[in-house]
Amino acid sequence: MNPSTPPARWLPFVVLGLGLTAISFGAIFARIAQAEGVDSLVVATWRLGLAALIVTPIALLQSRRDLAALSARQMLMALAAGLFLAAHFATWITSLEYTSVASSTALVTTNPLWIGLASFLLFREAPTRMMLGGIALSFGGSLLIFWSDSQNAGAGSDPMFGNLLALIGSWCFSAYLLIGRRLRAGLGLAAYIWLAYGVAALFLLAASGLAGSALTGHSLAAWAVLAGMALGPQLLGHTAYNWSLRHVSATFVAVVTLGEPVGSAAMAWVFFGEGFAPLQLAGFTLLLVGIYLAARGERR
Repeated sequence: MNPSTPPARWLPFVVLGLGLTAISFGAIFARIAQAEGVDSLVVATWRLGLAALIVTPIALLQSRRDLAALSARQMLMALAAGLFLAAHFATWITSLEYTSVASSTALVTTNPLWIGLASFLLFREAPTRMMLGGIALSFGGSLLIFWSDSQNAGAGSDPMFGNLLALIGSWCFSAYLLIGRRLRAGLGLAAYIWLAYGVAALFLLAASGLAGSALTGHSLAAWAVLAGMALGPQLLGHTAYNWSLRHVSATFVAVVTLGEPVGSAAMAWVFFGEGFAPLQLAGFTLLLVGIYLAARGERR
């Protein structure tokens, strides 16, 4: 098929569905790896490191000139983006040790709210009424989740701490997106992914070394899960979203991403028997509705 020929109308929706399914497995794979004795920092290191290694030949073949012509400013932006991406995965994956999959994935996907606030504070872009309503609802939903988990001993070993880590992970991912959007403007997709994932993996590798975490010596099941994280959630999932952006609206893709905490929570119920407390479910619902409104209200 000619690359310029539009795909069948149904294809972008199928691709988005596959991407959503792949990304929803991220928290499940992380939990399994942790149960196999892999440190959270190491889980994050291998997730990004293996993804960067897989993309390397594609980036070198397709974007060798772009990479060779990187300016000092682009290199600094790549370092900053990689640092925030590394912090995002380090805090979010660690949060899964302390709180439920549902709370962690719901809170870590609140980045549309923080990007909206950052756009107002840094670029003086006034938020729309829909954005303000979404922020208010999401804030209320987050409070309900925190309150519910503080009263629910079954939510995790330290749900309040885990929820805070998930929120920090969302803040870091928001910073990564804001920097990455500017860096991506002058780079092809393969080059950008290779730089962002590779730099983040190097930061995580250094952090794992400083923490004394073992990078090797894991079980066969752990290695299978780590490879699955790199191939599924990291490469297949995010690539599907990026490809779909050329064929459907950004708002629709943003709405689809709200399915991640829903899918992850459903899988956690199946694999780990994690249910919802009533107050937690109410907060979960408010949070998702708020993120949806914020995504709809975001101005380009």
